[in-house]
Order: sequence, then C-alpha cells, then structure tokens
Amino acid sequence: MYAIVENGGKQYKVEKDQVLSIEYDKSAEVGSEIALDCIMVADGEKIVAGDKAGKATVKAQVVSHGKGDKIIVFKYKAKKNIRKKQGHRQPFTKIKVTEISVK
Repeated sequence: MYAIVENGGKQYKVEKDQVLSIEYDKSAEVGSEIALDCIMVADGEKIVAGDKAGKATVKAQVVSHGKGDKIIVFKYKAKKNIRKKQGHRQPFTKIKVTEISVK
C-alpha cells in the first residue's frame, strides 16, 4: 500500500515505515505526530483518488529537524567588477510514516 501526499507545494510517494525529508514545519515538535494531506491511495488493484482520497489518512511521526547541504549562489557582471557570493541551506523536517488508512 502506498499513498501520494502533498506538503509544501511538493508531492511525495510514501509507504508505511518510510523515512523522508519534507519542507520544514516549525509547529511540529520532535516526537509528535502529524497528518499529511492525501491526494491518492493505492492498495494492490484498488486505487482511491479525488474527493474520496481526502477521507484517507496518512499519519507520520516527526523524527528530527535539520538543514540540507550548502548551495553556493554566485552572481557577477562581466567587465564591471561586480561580484556577489551567497550561500543557502534549506531547512527540512524528517518524518517517518506510521499509518496509511482508507475510510
């Protein structure tokens, strides 16, 4: 059984006991349980999508928070001696899917 869930404008394919990194959620504390918005659920040959998929529940436990690898952003203008170097580390929340159920 797997489900397609949406979080932070991105869609993820999740299965039970899967650990994945999603967009940072500052309201979720480590060890707490969160519910994810479900778009589609598939169980063998049975597929539930659309309005019926909204009734399905996907629960996950927050494992940790962190930051991704550093990305260097370097902008310059040729022959003008204009240079700008900037770094970025995207924060994330690591979760473990505990339950996928269809009502």
